[in-house]
Amino acid sequence: MVSRKRFDDSDCPVARSVDAIGDWWSLLIVRDAFDGSRRFGEFQRSLGVAKNILTARLRTLVAGGVLASVPASDGSAYREYVLTPKGEALFPVIVALRQWGEQHFFAPGEPHSRLVDRRRGRPLRALEVLSADGRPLKPDDTAVHKVADA
Repeated sequence: MVSRKRFDDSDCPVARSVDAIGDWWSLLIVRDAFDGSRRFGEFQRSLGVAKNILTARLRTLVAGGVLASVPASDGSAYREYVLTPKGEALFPVIVALRQWGEQHFFAPGEPHSRLVDRRRGRPLRALEVLSADGRPLKPDDTAVHKVADA
């Protein structure tokens, strides 16, 4: 078996992020956590993933501080997985992937899920990348600059 290349010491924030949550199971677990899944069985039923793979991904997400394993809210002996503040900060990433998928992977009229504002019941506005002064930015409007040691 070929070992996976690690990026946890890369100077690129995208590479480090992909190292932490870049496989599809981890992102789908995080998606399900945003949708209210908390227990191992809920994740397993939703995803249809093998138990050993789910166990490994949950451990990695807990070790990485994305999820926390907490006592079950009903007082039973079970454990539940909840998003930490670090995990909740992935919300715009999940929304961006969802909106990208809606735009590029469904034929017109094809049924799919849609994320809506609970208060208004309306779909979210498309995410935009904005400058500090509020201007919409395109890829050509940006440049990567290395940050010097503090």
